[in-house]
Amino acid sequence: MAEISAKLVQDLRQKTGAGILDCKKALKETDGDIEQAIDWLRKKNLVSAGKKSDRIAAEGLVDTYIQPDGRVGVLIEVNCQTDFVARNEAFKALVKNLAKQAATADSVESLLAQPYIEDESLTVEEFIKQSIVNLGENIQLRRFVNFALAEGTPGVVDSYIHTGGRVGVLVEANSQTESAAANEEFQNLARNAAMQVAACPNVEYVSVDQIPDEVVQKEKDIEMGRDDLGNKPQNIKEKIVQGRIEKRLKELTLLDQPYIRDQSISVEDLVKQVKGKVGEDIQVRRFIRYVLGEGIEKQESNFADEVAAQMGSK
Repeated sequence: MAEISAKLVQDLRQKTGAGILDCKKALKETDGDIEQAIDWLRKKNLVSAGKKSDRIAAEGLVDTYIQPDGRVGVLIEVNCQTDFVARNEAFKALVKNLAKQAATADSVESLLAQPYIEDESLTVEEFIKQSIVNLGENIQLRRFVNFALAEGTPGVVDSYIHTGGRVGVLVEANSQTESAAANEEFQNLARNAAMQVAACPNVEYVSVDQIPDEVVQKEKDIEMGRDDLGNKPQNIKEKIVQGRIEKRLKELTLLDQPYIRDQSISVEDLVKQVKGKVGEDIQVRRFIRYVLGEGIEKQESNFADEVAAQMGSK
């Protein structure tokens, strides 16, 4: 059996939010495989299916830039060490400039190598280093994504930033004509869809038909392995699992969510309403959500000692 270290338990706990001893048991049961351990915890109902990224924190800002014509948009995350610097006007200006500049970049590396738009005598990387000296903290351009409408495709790219730059969403919506793309109802749909994604942290896909087969199969395997189905006949188990799978897949999709501004309808219903108003087919094509610090391991005081102590007690 693989050695179950305190660090491995810590990693699993941060990914799932499960208790230390439950994490230790899950890793023992799965021979130290962290992905299998996550599935084991889910089968035991010791962790929700949603991400626990809110347990992982890093400071900085998530920000956005939308070109005036609405055909290109950027979502970016830039990190610093403290919230104090994140609120600094110089840091905020840096993030906004980087978001604007990222509209034409294809990677973090290529953006860092570009001349900085506010001082072309320096590259972006050199300006960030200068900002580190001026602000007294480490600063990292962590990630960005840009959406651009395909040539000849009418539509709009829009965004939403929530909780002072801690959550950001970028959305692309398509229409059939430019007149529909310019319609206020259609443009409001794109913005409302972005707000909806920000409010629904478990949503990962636009619709059920976008969910990969391997994700569906994994969810089925998890449901089939739950303890409460152990003694049920296979045909009953299959029916129960099918119902749970359908419910679970809808939890992952934007169109199946109750609309945040009117809980009596779904987002899909909202799209149909707007479609009727603009008089042509429209769709929310894609989205992406950034949560500040998501996936970054931040040092918690005495956390390793806590894990090691509890592991040693059992």
